[in-house]
Amino acid sequence: MTSAAQLDELSINTIRTLSMDAVEKAKSGHPGAPMALAPLAYLLYTRVMKHNPANSEWFDRDRFILSAGHASMLLYSSLYLSGYGLTLEDLENFRQLGSPTPGHPERRVAAGVEATTGPLGQGLSMSVGLALAEAMLASRFNRSGHDLIDHRTWVIASDGDIQEGVASEASSLAGHLGLGKLTVFYDNNHIQLAGKTAMAFSEDVPKRYEAYGWHVQDLGEEISLGDMERAIETAEGVADQPSLIVLRTHIGYGSPNKQDSYKAHGSPLGEDEVRLTKEAYGWDPDAHFLVPDEVLAHFRETAVERGAAAEADWTERAAAYREKHADDWAELSLIIDGRLPEGWDSDPPRFDPGDGKVATRKASSDVIQWAAAQVPHLISGSADLEPSTLTEIEGGGSVERGDYSGRNVHYGVREHGMTAIVNGLVLHGLRAFGSTFFNFSDYMKGALRMAAIMELPAIAVFTHDSIGLGEDGPTHQPIEQLAHLRATPNLYMVRPSDANETALAWQFALGQTEVPVAFALSRQGLPIWSPDDVPGDAIERGAYVLRDSSADGDPDVILIGTGSEVSICVEAAELLEADGVSVRVVSAPCLDRFEEQPGAYRDSVLPPSVRARVSVEAATPLGWDRWTTDDGDQVAMRNFGASAPQPVLYEHFGFTGEAVAGRAKTVLDRLGARA
Repeated sequence: MTSAAQLDELSINTIRTLSMDAVEKAKSGHPGAPMALAPLAYLLYTRVMKHNPANSEWFDRDRFILSAGHASMLLYSSLYLSGYGLTLEDLENFRQLGSPTPGHPERRVAAGVEATTGPLGQGLSMSVGLALAEAMLASRFNRSGHDLIDHRTWVIASDGDIQEGVASEASSLAGHLGLGKLTVFYDNNHIQLAGKTAMAFSEDVPKRYEAYGWHVQDLGEEISLGDMERAIETAEGVADQPSLIVLRTHIGYGSPNKQDSYKAHGSPLGEDEVRLTKEAYGWDPDAHFLVPDEVLAHFRETAVERGAAAEADWTERAAAYREKHADDWAELSLIIDGRLPEGWDSDPPRFDPGDGKVATRKASSDVIQWAAAQVPHLISGSADLEPSTLTEIEGGGSVERGDYSGRNVHYGVREHGMTAIVNGLVLHGLRAFGSTFFNFSDYMKGALRMAAIMELPAIAVFTHDSIGLGEDGPTHQPIEQLAHLRATPNLYMVRPSDANETALAWQFALGQTEVPVAFALSRQGLPIWSPDDVPGDAIERGAYVLRDSSADGDPDVILIGTGSEVSICVEAAELLEADGVSVRVVSAPCLDRFEEQPGAYRDSVLPPSVRARVSVEAATPLGWDRWTTDDGDQVAMRNFGASAPQPVLYEHFGFTGEAVAGRAKTVLDRLGARA
């Protein structure tokens, strides 16, 4: 009969050998970290975490994030053994096309994978968002005798995660907020891809995290199951600090020739070394993807049975909660189900042209208040710029250490960390956005890309969208950012031209379920179009005819603008019409959506027969030739701007009605299209 200790060792070595075999068969991957971390994964999945493999979406489950995503076979082996639906064949097809076991964990590809990880630091940072969401939901919904939200977030982080700046930003905020249900295991194996970490990394990580306000335990070499279990119990007892547990592991554990070597990091061990390692484990060296019956039975008993019992208990408590707190349950159900309230978008704000010029950031502020009233789980946030981005939910309260009931998160000057944390909030079912100046989207691009890959409906609110911000000059004036984000698959970049387009932009963004949305909003005031001239599907369609010529037939020239420059197109159109030129003005708030429209709609807005087209956008012209044709022109920025008041800059760089009209006439003359 197998003893408990023998079963532990057999289970751990099963994770190790499955990981080695999968990497070896794929001839690609990272075997060393799974071999080293197998005891921790075994402990978490069989004894520690509250999870139900039969229902990977159970709301009150613990969240596990493998921030060290290169160690993906550690996760896949654990999920297979625990009963999450992966098969041995799936492990054998590691890193193959169409397999649910890709090179790095991907959300929605395999049950039990909470987030897409791999770009180092992102998983750890998203985990802060997950832990913050748990705290916010518990504060909002738990009632005396009815603690319906009570789960933890567990993370495995590598030295690379710890080195990346995004993790530093997020970890700092986690300590500041005292997120006690977040536990991070730091795999301190002294090895990174190019060699020893000592080549570039010598800081005292435990002291750094203590300075962040974390509770830290450094277990050193004492990482037996008992040692780790006691450390976890200690961490769980610290309610007002996140926990870092440092483990001195040995990459490629058990490999006679590659343990503690970078050669076990990013490459297969090689067939000969795999045999030697299996022999060192007391394993059959000729067996591949071997899973002893007693190991599988043990995992299924500990994970499946414990998980089913935990969820059944929660379901019973949820029924009692629903009966006693029906309104709260109705609101919580929106979050659990990923829904918005019925009819939430039935009456978006409308703005009157008689109100004069209004900056789209100011219009957005007004719309946010409407949206917050309609969507109770909308969460605001800013990177220390609330007075400038105008994104605070009025009366929503601030999220603070020990009081997580607010709706406004103050991220400090941490754009990258903010965006990753927002991703975590959205992963947990909240609708959340972060805000900053558009130029600083550069700091956020990695996390925005992760939102797009994960199909998360996160929202990024960018203000000060162009050279129109004026005196702050080139360091703050976005030029290439629009093109950069438009080039990102599965992300909608929206630049509304007035207050009414801005209201529709928020309605559009909140209606998304699988696509993140970014806004670029103006600092300067802009004219307000009549609501009757802005169709309700203006953002959904991506572009529309705002102003058309009174002449019959196709126009002589089409002016296409976005954001602040649409009003300049209208001014230019009036000048051209006075000279007998028929002009169409197209507002294109979301070129990504316009590109997705049927060809017939695109042709109705931009008739193929009209080759005289001029785009007007105070940003790089990259990508605009798709819409202006080879015969058209682009009024755009070809340098980084300058420091001066906004009207002076627009005059200097040619963004005036007169200048645009002149460019249009040049195009018409070149084409011989003028009468």
